[in-house]
Amino acid sequence: MTSNDSASIHASAVVSADRIVLIRGPSGSGKSRLAFALILAGRAGVIPPTTLVGDDRIILSAKNGVLHARGVPELNGKIEIYGLGIRHCESTNVGSVALVVDLDASDAERLPPPKALKTSVEGVELPRIPVAKGHDPLPLVVAFLTTT
Repeated sequence: MTSNDSASIHASAVVSADRIVLIRGPSGSGKSRLAFALILAGRAGVIPPTTLVGDDRIILSAKNGVLHARGVPELNGKIEIYGLGIRHCESTNVGSVALVVDLDASDAERLPPPKALKTSVEGVELPRIPVAKGHDPLPLVVAFLTTT
């Protein structure tokens, strides 16, 4: 916990329009890769413009039923790109968490039950996408952001 009683977790996050996508998963599961792929999808116009919130460590805080996320100051504007190392990338902390993506999720299914598509983080219930190990999460997140 930080001094303002916020939780810091091992995760990455991006903001698309004003909606933050929180990406969780074990080390090596592709959190940074998905974050950068979403940034590229935003640049290509596939989804709204998308900016890095943070990579590797995210600070969470809930207030009035809304979950906020921000990167840790030491890693501000930095993202790991496999094969290139740590790179600098535009970043922001504007927005609230609208989606949680769980990579290498043991409960991922082709047609997940409704309860698998929700999670509670810091007491805030949020939509969730469980992604099985070895499956590409990008189309699922793009579908969430562009369809109803």
